[in-house]
Amino acid sequence: MAQVTQTNEQYYASQQVFTATAAQTDFDWTGGTDQSGAGYNSIGVDLIATVAGTSVTNFEVYVNNVKWTEVSGVPAATQYKLKNANTVETFPMVGGEVVKIVLTDTKTGQWDNHDTYSTITINDIISNFQVAYVGAGKLIPSVKRTDLMFHAKRGLQEFSYDTLKSTKSQELTIPSSLSILIPQDYVNYVSFFRIDGLGVQRPIYPTNLLHQSPQQVPVQDANGIPTQDDANDNLEGTSLSNSRWADANDYKISGAYSNQMYNEGVYDWGWEKVAYGQRYGLNPESSQNNGWFNMNYREGKVMFSSNLASELIIFTYISDGLAADGDMRISKMAEEAMYMHILHAVLSTKANIPEYIVRRYKIERRAALRNAKIRLSNIKLQEFVQVMRGKSKWIKH
Repeated sequence: MAQVTQTNEQYYASQQVFTATAAQTDFDWTGGTDQSGAGYNSIGVDLIATVAGTSVTNFEVYVNNVKWTEVSGVPAATQYKLKNANTVETFPMVGGEVVKIVLTDTKTGQWDNHDTYSTITINDIISNFQVAYVGAGKLIPSVKRTDLMFHAKRGLQEFSYDTLKSTKSQELTIPSSLSILIPQDYVNYVSFFRIDGLGVQRPIYPTNLLHQSPQQVPVQDANGIPTQDDANDNLEGTSLSNSRWADANDYKISGAYSNQMYNEGVYDWGWEKVAYGQRYGLNPESSQNNGWFNMNYREGKVMFSSNLASELIIFTYISDGLAADGDMRISKMAEEAMYMHILHAVLSTKANIPEYIVRRYKIERRAALRNAKIRLSNIKLQEFVQVMRGKSKWIKH
C-alpha cells in the first residue's frame, strides 16, 4: 500500500523515457494515481484529467527529441494518441528509438505531479477505517460505506474551520469597479494584502464600522414604505451607501488632510517634515493608507476603497474542502483525528451501543483532535526565539 510509486525521474523531471522495440506501439506511463493495486491511490498524475467537465490530456510525446503530434484516430507517422488513462499509442516503431513522455507545465500536469505528499484522500481514509474498525469481531460489525462518507465529509468540514486551516489564496488585480466576485468555495476570509512595487505585502483592513454593505435595499415610496412587484416581493434598488463609499477620497478618512500627507511613506525621510506629531491619537482603523475592503454578501462581491483601483492583491480565504472531489484530502497529521471522529460519529448514531463506549470514544476524539491542532500549529523553535528576542528591544528617539 505504498503511496510513493513514482521514480525520481517521473517526479523531479515529470517524464518517463523508453527505448522502443521493433513494431512497438504502446508505452505505459507508470506514474499515475492507481499503481499500487487494490484501488489504493498512490501519489502521481494520470495522463488525462477533467477540467470544467471536459477531459484534457496533460502530456507531450517526443521521439528522438522530436515532438510528435497528438491525434484522436489511428496514429500515422510522427503521431500518437492516448489509448487509456496511462497508455500512449504511437505509430509502429522501427526499434531503438528513444520515446519520452513529458508532462506539460500546467495545473493538471507538472503542478499536480509535484503536489504535496502530506495529505491523504477521504476515500483512502474510509478504506483504511473499514480495514481497522469494521467487520466481525471488531468494534463496528457492519456499516454502510455511504454512512462513513457522510461522517468523513462532516469531519473534514468541521476540521477545516479551526484545525486544518484549509486556506486558499488568489492573486487578483482590482478592476475599476472596485469589486471582485467571492470565490465559489468561499466560507470566510482570512486576509487581504496589497502587493507594492517591491513585492511586499501591505495589509488591507476591513471597514468594520467605517462602512458596511447592506443586505437589502428596498425601494421606498414617498412615505418610506417598501414597494412590491407583481409577485408581492419587495423591489430591490441600488445601494447609495456603496456608491458613496466607492467615490470617497480615502485621505479624508485617514486623517491625512492632504494628498501629500496621504502619499508620504512612513519610512520616507519626508514623513517627519509633513506629518510629524500630527497623527497622535488617531484611530488606527482609519489612519492608514493601505486601503479597506468590505464583504458585500448581497451581491456576492468583495468591495474595496477607491485607492486600490488597479492594485495587485492577494486574497486568502477559508474553504471547507468539499467543493470538488479532487479537493477532498486531509493532512496526514490529522489522519488519526479523522478516524476517531468517524468512529465516535458512527457509534453515537447506532442503536443499542452502551453509553460508556460512546463516551470513551468522545474522549478519544477530543484527544486526537487536540494532538492534530498541536501538530498543525507548525511552531518552530527558531521562529519562537526570534519573536522573543524582539520583546527586549528598546524603542528610542
